[in-house]
Amino acid sequence: MLLRTEKQVDDFAVDDTGLGQSVSVIPCSSRSKMPKATIVVPAFCVESTLAETLEALLAQTFTDFEIVIVDDGSRDRTVEIARSFCSDPRIRLVSQPNRGLAGARNTGIAVAQGEYIGFCDADDIWEAGKLAAHVAHLDQNPFVGLSFSGSALIDDAGNMTGQAQRPRLRNIKASHIFKRNPVGNGSAAVMRREALNSIGYRRASEINRTWYFDETFRQSEDIECWLRLALTTDWEIEGVSGLLTRYRINSGGLSAGTDRQLAAWERMVEKLTPLEPAFFAKLTPLARAYQLRYLGRRAISEFEADRAVDLVRRSIASSARPFLEEPVKSTTTLAAAYVLALFGGRVLRVARFAVSRSAEKFRKI
Repeated sequence: MLLRTEKQVDDFAVDDTGLGQSVSVIPCSSRSKMPKATIVVPAFCVESTLAETLEALLAQTFTDFEIVIVDDGSRDRTVEIARSFCSDPRIRLVSQPNRGLAGARNTGIAVAQGEYIGFCDADDIWEAGKLAAHVAHLDQNPFVGLSFSGSALIDDAGNMTGQAQRPRLRNIKASHIFKRNPVGNGSAAVMRREALNSIGYRRASEINRTWYFDETFRQSEDIECWLRLALTTDWEIEGVSGLLTRYRINSGGLSAGTDRQLAAWERMVEKLTPLEPAFFAKLTPLARAYQLRYLGRRAISEFEADRAVDLVRRSIASSARPFLEEPVKSTTTLAAAYVLALFGGRVLRVARFAVSRSAEKFRKI
């Protein structure tokens, strides 16, 4: 077992896992032995996507696993759909009042039986070989506490967008998590139980329940967890090759969504700064620039011209270093924002189509 460093969050105490009250484990079929891995599926009003997510998880080539579905107070047919899969002995269903994504993950971790615990949101999809790749990675690298992969992006209808998250996979430090979050999204990670236990804590207001993800966050809860792991423990974070997660990008409500996401990111910085004041003093302007650039690219993808230009301008004002560290991506983001603002979405769509066709021809050469 990897020992923690002496760094810790002063207000938190590490303890055993616990469910607390108002959580019920709904019986499904039973299995005869403890699984090697658990996949936690938080589910809140996901009747349109849950079945596809579960079918993909049940098709994993590595078969020694269980799926813990955590119904987070759904008001649609989510529970009915989840129950329809419960004849499979690998599935367990947990029901609780709504606590948000972080709370659903924490409940899933608390009841998980596996040595390795992965997360798949109920609108995302795992490729068939994903779990096998992470189990092999963690088995072969005992000092890795979090294993992740790249992700292909899909739209609301589940169609590939042609975009992907192809992150750095090795030699990842806290600074990389803070600036660029190579883990990418909450459905990309598979964690060692020991690593989760090393960052678990209990709040004075809820002493019977362990938090791994901070339930006061409704966004940025994943990067807060990964960064806290990097800052307070010696566990390593590494990726495996391949786009093994299909991550759904939901459209609609972009401006309000980016505002909330940025506010959550800023609150994460405020929360974690006491852990390493010098680290955050040095890197926050640059990390904020990357966060604003990311949100600007989201605005561009939704053809929100004014929003895109505003976010890109704020990114540059925070720090111009992304133009030195990632000149192509930063320059194309700036250009796309202004092309969208000056000429509208039609020109940008044509340009994107031309680039994608050129890239496709290049791959065939």
